[in-house]
Amino acid sequence: MAEPESQTLRQEDIEALMKEARSAAGKPAGSSSASGVESLFQSAATRSDASSSGDAEGGPPPEDIELLLHQAERALASIDNPGGPMPSDAKPFKLEEFAGAPPSQENATLELLRDVELDLKIELGRTNMYLEDVLRLRKGAVVPLDKLAGDPVDIYVNGRLIARGEVLVLNDNFCVRVAELISSDK
Repeated sequence: MAEPESQTLRQEDIEALMKEARSAAGKPAGSSSASGVESLFQSAATRSDASSSGDAEGGPPPEDIELLLHQAERALASIDNPGGPMPSDAKPFKLEEFAGAPPSQENATLELLRDVELDLKIELGRTNMYLEDVLRLRKGAVVPLDKLAGDPVDIYVNGRLIARGEVLVLNDNFCVRVAELISSDK
C-alpha cells in the first residue's frame, strides 16, 4: 500500500502548477487549449514521479491522472463556453420587477407623526467644573451657569438646536415659551 504522501502533490508542485497556469492564462485565447492543461498535469505527474522515485510505488497511478485531466478539461471548457449546455434540472434565474407603492392620496397632517418619539431637552445653561468640585456637591449646593437670569434657554430635539425660548411659571409649573425658531443651514 502506498503512503499518502506519494499520492498528493507537494507545495512546490502546486506552486509550479499555479505559475504555469498563470503564464498559460496570459497567452492569446487560441493558444490556451486542452493540450496546455494536459501538459500542466503531465508536468505535475512527472514532478511527482521524480520526487517520489525512491518510493516503491513511484507516484499516483496513471488512471487518477487521466481522471483529473478530464475533469479539468471539462471545467475549463465550461469556463470558456458559459452559454454551453445546462443541466436538465437547472432553470435560468429570473429577476422580478419591483415597483414602488402608489403615492397616498391623503393629505399629510401632523397625525402622521403622532406616535413618533422625539428626545426634547431644554438647556438652562452650561458650566465647567473640576472633578473635585463635583465630588463636593451636596444637597442645597449652588451651581453657577454661563447664562444670566432672563436669557433665552436653548431647546434641542434629538440633540439638534431648533429653538430658543424663555422660562415662565404657569399654574405653579415651569414652562418654556418659544421665542425664536432656529432654521437649519442645510
